[in-house]
Amino acid sequence: MKEAALYVEENNNYYISTNKDLLQIDTIHEFLCNDSYWAKGMPKELVVEAIKNSSLCYGVYESETDQQIGFARVVTDFVRFSWLADVFILPAYRGRGVSKRLIETIVKHPKIHGTRFMLVTKDAHALYEQYGFEKITEPEKFMMRKLNLEVIMENYGLEF
Repeated sequence: MKEAALYVEENNNYYISTNKDLLQIDTIHEFLCNDSYWAKGMPKELVVEAIKNSSLCYGVYESETDQQIGFARVVTDFVRFSWLADVFILPAYRGRGVSKRLIETIVKHPKIHGTRFMLVTKDAHALYEQYGFEKITEPEKFMMRKLNLEVIMENYGLEF
C-alpha cells in the first residue's frame, strides 16, 4: 500500500483512504462525466476544483493493484454539518459490500462522526438508511438554490 493517509480502512481486497494524493482523477472524472446521473458532462477542470475544495475525499482502491474503484467526498465544518457527495463504486466492483464499507468508513470518521449528514440521491436509499440517514421529515424548513453550471464554467474560464 502507498503512503499512509490521514485516515485509512483496510480489508484483504481493498483499502479506503482520505489521502487526496492517491486519487486517480481520470477514473473519478470518467465516472462522474459519463456514468453518473448527477454530474454528466462535468468538465475535468471542475472535478479537480471540487476535489481540491472538499474537506475530505475518500478513495477506494484494490489492495493488489492500487487501482481506484470508488470515491466519495464530504464538505464539512467538522462540528455541525457534513454534506456527502459524488459517491460511487465502479460497476465491476458492486455487489461485494464495498459501498457499505465506504459509507460506514465515512460516517465513523472520528472528526465528523457526530455531525449532521446531508446528501441528495435518487437511489441507494436503503444503503444510506443502514447508517442513520433518513428522509427529511420537515422539508418546509429546507431551501436550496439550484446549480447554474453555465455561471460556474464561466467563472473558471470554460466554455458551456
